[in-house]
Amino acid sequence: MKLIILDRDGVINEDSDDFIKTPEEWVPIDGSAQAIAQLHQAGFTVVVATNQSGVGRGYFSIDTLTAIHQKMIQHVETAGGKISGIFYCPHAPDDGCDCRKPKAGLIDQIITRFKTDVVNAPLVGDSLRDLECGVARGCCPVLVKTGKGRRTLEKGLPSALANIAVYDSLLDFTQDFLAQERA
Repeated sequence: MKLIILDRDGVINEDSDDFIKTPEEWVPIDGSAQAIAQLHQAGFTVVVATNQSGVGRGYFSIDTLTAIHQKMIQHVETAGGKISGIFYCPHAPDDGCDCRKPKAGLIDQIITRFKTDVVNAPLVGDSLRDLECGVARGCCPVLVKTGKGRRTLEKGLPSALANIAVYDSLLDFTQDFLAQERA
């Protein structure tokens, strides 16, 4: 299985420091659905791994989160893509769960569900916690400058992540990645 793991907020859709609390607040980043469609059409299984602490903080319900994800799925499908799974951590930061990135519980769920190895699978994120989560399970971390990506770069990356690939957007990553796959 050829697997790609994507963070949601800041990679697929615009991010907000005030959380994405309703389907109306979910706004796709230009080219993100096209990128997912290109990955899907090239034979990749695309999954999403996302912290959604707004549920644990009481900002929105699981039903609302499901409606947000339905909007995202429909947007991607309209572009010809497919998201094969959405794995989310609904817990607040102080809940002590093992699924809140940078911990790797969401990646473990992906491994279990798809019965696959994630070593060297690209994990595309816009924050240090995304990258650290991927590294914990041997994924190949990729940083995009959308969302919190520019802030992440400005703060500086730890030396272990100093040489990771950085792209302007998910679409830029996808086009380069698929070109390398074809080469």
